[in-house]
Amino acid sequence: MKKYFDRYFLLLSAVVFFSCDEDQVSGVLPPAELLDEAYGSHAQQKMDIFLPGGRSQSDTPLLVYIHGGAWIDGDKSEVLQVKPFLESEFAGYALISLNYRLFDFTTGSNGIATQEQDIISAFDYIEAHLGEWNLSDDIVIAGASAGGHLALLHAYKNNSSDLKAAVAFFPPTDLTALYGNNTLTASTLSLLMGGSPESAASAYAALSPISHVDRLDVPTILFHGDQDAVVPISQSALLEAKLQSENVRHEFTTVPSQGHGFTADTYAQLLRQARVFIGEF
Repeated sequence: MKKYFDRYFLLLSAVVFFSCDEDQVSGVLPPAELLDEAYGSHAQQKMDIFLPGGRSQSDTPLLVYIHGGAWIDGDKSEVLQVKPFLESEFAGYALISLNYRLFDFTTGSNGIATQEQDIISAFDYIEAHLGEWNLSDDIVIAGASAGGHLALLHAYKNNSSDLKAAVAFFPPTDLTALYGNNTLTASTLSLLMGGSPESAASAYAALSPISHVDRLDVPTILFHGDQDAVVPISQSALLEAKLQSENVRHEFTTVPSQGHGFTADTYAQLLRQARVFIGEF
């Protein structure tokens, strides 16, 4: 009876061992998702973190995505629209999608200056946890529309040494020039900035990415539709001229016959182009 029990125990042990997660047995970290990770005390100061399998501090870079929504709307779930393309074209990268405090029309709080501080706080949190998440300190920042604006503002004005490149889709870059686009844009910016370019000139300059470009800035790639009626393509053209004057490595792609937002096939193609532009760290 004892001999039978010993054989049964050995067989059971073998089954348990070989049915363990293959990644755990091999020591390779499995994929992981950390959703609604808080980087501050406000309900909107959250991020979603997508960690690839097999990651390591030596060779797993990070892409941080900031959603759009005219600084008054939107959510970090926006990244899910392009996540399959990111996972394909940026294979081996970790991905983080950020929320930030949105402008509150009732109280007049959470203007663009507050949102800038949220991006700084989010990056402070991220950089403090890179080791815990087994990620390298090679970070790409990306965003669309208002998120592209906040991404570029952080890249040029508040960059740490960890940030290596910026990717922006149809971003506002010069808020003073954008103010004159139409009446709705002007009224929205007046609320977000605490006045017009005349009455709040210093704020418009401080919160425009184009004001902070210098020759040490990170490589930047821009994509903008030539039919964009929300953020005119001239916003990217202005930034391109500034990047060129400061000898910052960059690319600017005009997307023909598309407006404020692209087709799925276009996003896939442009993300492939962005990955080639960024290259290897």
